[in-house]
Amino acid sequence: MDRLSAMHTFIRVAELNSFSAVAQQQGVARSVITRQVAALEEHLGVKLMARSTRRLTLTSAGAAYLEKCRVILNLVETAEAGVAEQRQLARGNIRVSLPLSYGLARMVPLLLDFARAHPEVSLAMDYTDRRVNLIEEGIDLAIRITGKLPPTAVARRMGTTRMHTVASADYLARFGRPRHPSELAQHECLGYTGSGAQPSWTYRIGEAWVPVTVTARINASNGEALAEAAAQSFGITIQPDFIVGPYLADGRVVEVLEEFPMPELGIYAMLPGNRQVPHRVRVLIDHLAARIGAASQTALS
Repeated sequence: MDRLSAMHTFIRVAELNSFSAVAQQQGVARSVITRQVAALEEHLGVKLMARSTRRLTLTSAGAAYLEKCRVILNLVETAEAGVAEQRQLARGNIRVSLPLSYGLARMVPLLLDFARAHPEVSLAMDYTDRRVNLIEEGIDLAIRITGKLPPTAVARRMGTTRMHTVASADYLARFGRPRHPSELAQHECLGYTGSGAQPSWTYRIGEAWVPVTVTARINASNGEALAEAAAQSFGITIQPDFIVGPYLADGRVVEVLEEFPMPELGIYAMLPGNRQVPHRVRVLIDHLAARIGAASQTALS
């Protein structure tokens, strides 16, 4: 038994929760995958997975072994990447987690440029606004947009994005234009309910940052949906420039409360804290930071 190969197969089965899916990815029969995991269990003398007709479940021993396998294989990859790094060559697999709207609007061309420049790197792009667990889900790099990082986060700040308060001209003609954040209480607001969303909107009023409570009849976990609702005169929303920029450019919405700035959000490259950063991931971060930073400066100018 090739133990490292079996460990890699075990990780993929645990991540995909399917022997068949892993077999399809590797282009082999399902029996090949089941035999590899069975051989690993026989070698260890414990059951790693509880199998039923409907699902696979890690045993307690399997869950503990899974994390150790990830650490071990990461060390092996890091050692191999060290040799490649001496030749300035990025190679191997990178799994990237991306926020849905920002990922589609801004990240796709950057990642494809990277893939074109580094043909020996394979990219797996997962688009979700769910706050993923990098270690448990085997993510090498996550792009997150937030105003505040967890204290234990391993991250590199790559750029910023501005928030805008917007509504359609038709809505403002019918219900009036708010002149102060406190007037939002008299308006229909459109609320974001995604991961990390705040129940209030924060504005710079005088010398202080002030949270303003709003009520929302229409809520969504996606900013594009809220920008479209605002364009269709359902109310006022706050959105980052990468979402609302096209709506402002073609006049579907207009900005309000411009004299009351909102806090900037940082764009971060988040890394799992339990492993060394492979050379290929460092190269990707440098590639993204240069381009995202330049785009942020252009947007802020």
